[in-house]
Amino acid sequence: MFKKENKLKRFDFMLFFTTIALCVFGFIMINSATMSKVSGSEPYLKTQIAAFALGLVALFVLVVIDYDIYGSFYIPIYGVTIVLLIYVLINPVKASEWGDVRSWIAIGPIVFQPSELAKFGVIISVSKFIDINKENLNNPAVLIKVLVFAFIPVALILMQPDLGTSLVFIFFIAVMIFIAGIDRKYIIAVLFIGFIFLIIGLVAFYSIMQDYTPGENYKLDRIVTFFYPELDPEDTGYQVIQSKTAIGSGMLYGRGLYEGVQNQLGYLPTKETDFIFAVIGEEMGLLGGLLLLSLYAILLYRLIRIARHASNLFGSLMVSGITAMLFFHIFENIGMTMGLMPVTGIPLPFISSGGTFMLINMVSIGLSLSVGMKRGKIDLNDFMER
Repeated sequence: MFKKENKLKRFDFMLFFTTIALCVFGFIMINSATMSKVSGSEPYLKTQIAAFALGLVALFVLVVIDYDIYGSFYIPIYGVTIVLLIYVLINPVKASEWGDVRSWIAIGPIVFQPSELAKFGVIISVSKFIDINKENLNNPAVLIKVLVFAFIPVALILMQPDLGTSLVFIFFIAVMIFIAGIDRKYIIAVLFIGFIFLIIGLVAFYSIMQDYTPGENYKLDRIVTFFYPELDPEDTGYQVIQSKTAIGSGMLYGRGLYEGVQNQLGYLPTKETDFIFAVIGEEMGLLGGLLLLSLYAILLYRLIRIARHASNLFGSLMVSGITAMLFFHIFENIGMTMGLMPVTGIPLPFISSGGTFMLINMVSIGLSLSVGMKRGKIDLNDFMER
C-alpha cells in the first residue's frame, strides 16, 4: 500500500492537467475555426475528441508500464518506423489523394501520417541507440554510426518531400545528441559550417532579388515571400498577410469568440490546422495568446523537470526529445503565423485539428509521465561536461 501511494506522489499532476487544459482550449478554437465551413464543426470536433480520448487511454496505459521495456525493443520499433516511411513512398496512389506531398497512407478506413508516428519511434530508438553508445559517443566512428542511424528516417521524410516535418526531426535529434554529451568541438564545427552556409545563402538571395519576378519558381517564391509577402499578395504571400491582419485586428482583448472577421468570413487559409493561432489572436487577442503561451511554458517546464530527474540516460533522452519536438512545433507555428518564420505546414500541439497529431502528442505526454514515475538521481551535467 505504501509503495502504491509513493508512486502516485510521483505522478506529475501539473503536467497532466496542463495537457488537458490545452486540449480543451484546442476544442474551443477548432469549433470556432470550422463553424463557417459547409460541413460545420461537428466532423472536425468528433475526430479531434476521438483522438484525444484514444490518446488519454494510451497515456494511462503508458504510465503504468516501465518505460525501460521500450528500450529492449528499440530495433523492432525502428524497423516498423522505417517500413511505414518507405510504404508511403511506394504507395503514391493513396498518398496523392491527400495532395502533392506524399505524407499520408490509408489502411482501411484509417488515414494517418506515418511521419507523425515516426516521431515517437525515432525518439525511442535513437534514445536507446545513444544510450548504448554513450561511453564512446565522441569517437568519430561511433558518432557517425549514431548520426546515420538517426537520420535515415529523416532522409525518407525528405523524399516525400516534407521539409517542415524533417526540420522537426533534425531539431530534436540534435538536442538529444547535445544532451548526451557531444564534445564541444563538434558543436563548434557545426555552427561554423552553418554560419558559412548562412552567408552563402544571404549572398545568393541578394543576387536573386536584383531581378526577381514572382511566379517563376514556386519553391523560390516561398522563400522570397517569407521576407516580402507583399510581393505576391494573392498567392504565396496570401497566408501570412491574412494571418498577420487577423492577429493584429485582435488587439488586446480580441473581437470575441466566434466573432473574428478574417476567420468567420473565410479569409484565413487552413485556419483549423496550420493557422489556428491567427484565429486565437483575432478572437481572443493578446490576452488569449498569452494564456496559451503560459500553458505551453508550464508544459515545457514540467517536461524539462522530468528529463533532469530521470532514473537513467535513456529516459532523460526520450523526454528531452519530446520536449524539443513540442518546442519546435510551438515556436515554428506561432512564428510563421506572425511572419517571423517561413510557412512550413507545422501544426500547433494540442490545438490544431488533426487526429494523428493529437494522438502522438498524448502518447508523448504519457511516455514522459512514465519516465517521471521512475525518477532517480541522474545528473545530466555529468554527460554534458564530458
